[in-house]
Amino acid sequence: MSSQKKVYIEILNKIHDIIETDGLQAGDKLPSERELSDRLNAGRSSVREALRSLELLGLIETRRGEGTYIVDANEYRLIEILGSFILQNDKVVEDLIELKDIIEMTALPLACQRLSDNELDELLQLGEQIFNEPNEDTLQAFHRRIVEGSKNRLLFRVWNILYQYYKNTGHQLQLVDKDSYSSLLRALKERETSKASELLSRILSVNSTTSAL
Repeated sequence: MSSQKKVYIEILNKIHDIIETDGLQAGDKLPSERELSDRLNAGRSSVREALRSLELLGLIETRRGEGTYIVDANEYRLIEILGSFILQNDKVVEDLIELKDIIEMTALPLACQRLSDNELDELLQLGEQIFNEPNEDTLQAFHRRIVEGSKNRLLFRVWNILYQYYKNTGHQLQLVDKDSYSSLLRALKERETSKASELLSRILSVNSTTSAL
């Protein structure tokens, strides 16, 4: 990756950080180009180029005589954009997938302990949908619900962010091991944490291998 592209990516990341740090929402005004240049310790031409890119992507808009405003502060759109630049290194992609899997493996025992009976039934229903509609959406919903079931908001937030990057690499969850999914649902129903963890580990391992092909 060229040094120029590295600077560009760094500026985009820092603008994202400023949006989060300042608590900016859609409709809020971004700091001026000069202020961004000072805060980012970057040249104004580089900042201007980054802002122009964000505007072309529909994330911000420049109003003549008023300044630059956020159109959509949704972090996942920013992640999708930044990920296309950042995730060009195979090792980074491998690390990301590994971390996503670690979070799911950490969340599963917590979900087994913390989900109410009704919430567990909802999770199992999502799992059943996988067999009726074996696609990325149903698989993602099931895995997301497992992490959400941990009732650890930070864990869920990190997983959500990682999953956006994961999709941006061209990887996707696939129903490549139906038997393990069936067994996982049975283990979850009985709240057999160890068995469920073993099965989820197998599913994630097969998915990682298949996605890499």
